[in-house]
Amino acid sequence: MLSWLTKQLISWVMSRTRAGDIRPTLALDAPDLTFTFPGSNSWSGTRHGRDAHRAWLERLVRVGVKTGVDAVVAGGLPWNMTACVRGRSWRDTPAGERVYENRYVIWAKLRWGRVFFYKDTAATEKAQALDDYLEANEPALAQP
Repeated sequence: MLSWLTKQLISWVMSRTRAGDIRPTLALDAPDLTFTFPGSNSWSGTRHGRDAHRAWLERLVRVGVKTGVDAVVAGGLPWNMTACVRGRSWRDTPAGERVYENRYVIWAKLRWGRVFFYKDTAATEKAQALDDYLEANEPALAQP
């Protein structure tokens, strides 16, 4: 039941982000959030706090990357919960050409409904390919 409820919430939050509204995601962030995205690309690194996560999400929306949820497994007690989210991300050009497609797994730790640790494990070569595409085709979006 907890996994189902968590999937409903995360699916709704991601639908809002796809629509350009990152406020629901930020509402789930603990002030001391640590967020990690793997690799050596413009998306990667470890960020600390809501403001750093906000900047990353704002770029995600600006670039037009969309995310969706396939499965969620959640467990634990309210003061020490773990959620694992498996999903996909993509970006299409205005003409409808898919220029980025990736799979991810997010490992998150929550305290009282707030995410304080979040590690994304997307395929880093695909994130780099998105960087390369943006640099060559849409340089205004290439830099964070």
